[in-house]
Amino acid sequence: MGEFELIRKFFQRPVHRSPLGVGDDCALLAPAPGMQLAVSTDMLVEGRHFFADVNPQLLGHKALAVNLSDLAASGAKPLAFTLALSLPRADAAWCQAFADGLFALADQHQCELVGGDTTQGPLTICITVFGEVPAGQALLRSGAQVHDDIWVSGSLGDARIALDALLRQHALPPAVLAQARQRLEQPTPRVALGLALRGIATSCLDISDGLLGDLNHILEASRVGARIDANITRGLMRARRHPMMAALAMSRIDACTLAGGDDYELCFTAPPDAQSAVREAAAQAGVPVTCIGRIEAERGVRVMAPGGQQLPLRFAGFEHFA
Repeated sequence: MGEFELIRKFFQRPVHRSPLGVGDDCALLAPAPGMQLAVSTDMLVEGRHFFADVNPQLLGHKALAVNLSDLAASGAKPLAFTLALSLPRADAAWCQAFADGLFALADQHQCELVGGDTTQGPLTICITVFGEVPAGQALLRSGAQVHDDIWVSGSLGDARIALDALLRQHALPPAVLAQARQRLEQPTPRVALGLALRGIATSCLDISDGLLGDLNHILEASRVGARIDANITRGLMRARRHPMMAALAMSRIDACTLAGGDDYELCFTAPPDAQSAVREAAAQAGVPVTCIGRIEAERGVRVMAPGGQQLPLRFAGFEHFA
């Protein structure tokens, strides 16, 4: 199967937001009047970001999900995306399953594939996604204010504990592994929550490389610090609630929830008097949110144990070149 036959068979579909669709040298997008384009690119490399034997349908989902998560963190509505795909060989069954997972999520968010490229080589997926947001209303990293509450959506740490189990660093009960593995391989981009937080959140980003590492991006951009309640973050790992996980070491829970990565939840800040607005936005989006701490003037992150003592920060977020 040649390059263009592969594109026509698996990735060419009718589009509505691009005058050209897939197949021309450049895609054309026309944002609505008064809107700004939000653009994000993410790359997934076999052996670095996913296992070689991963289900291609789940890989198609995740490849787009991690990009949609960036749009969510900006409060942007998805419009379209491009796909650059390096394949060791043109395997029809693999391509069909990958396309099924990719387009199932794309259709959920009315996000169209409008162009890209394919080549032979190590399995690598690069997606660039485009969204739109009203001018001046994008959620940024740089708006956190002293006394703001710090919030996260959903759960933290389950993807990392699944990864550790798949790497045989520890064993998990089959039911726990299945639940946690879904969080690793099929994350849910919080697009609806990002849209609902426009005008409420003072800063926002998605948690891809671990809570502490990603939160630090907000703190640096906003020139502030933070105090985090470890007791609250420990409660965010869903896998921990299984009776057979009672013996899991607290240090392992902290490592997964504070620095695990691959959560693709939103971390955002909002003024204390906006708590009801935050909860209403979360209810509207159908996503649970938890207040985990507060922004402070003193720079840096302080993680506080239930007894009031500060925990030593032994954890670092994921580093792509570490």
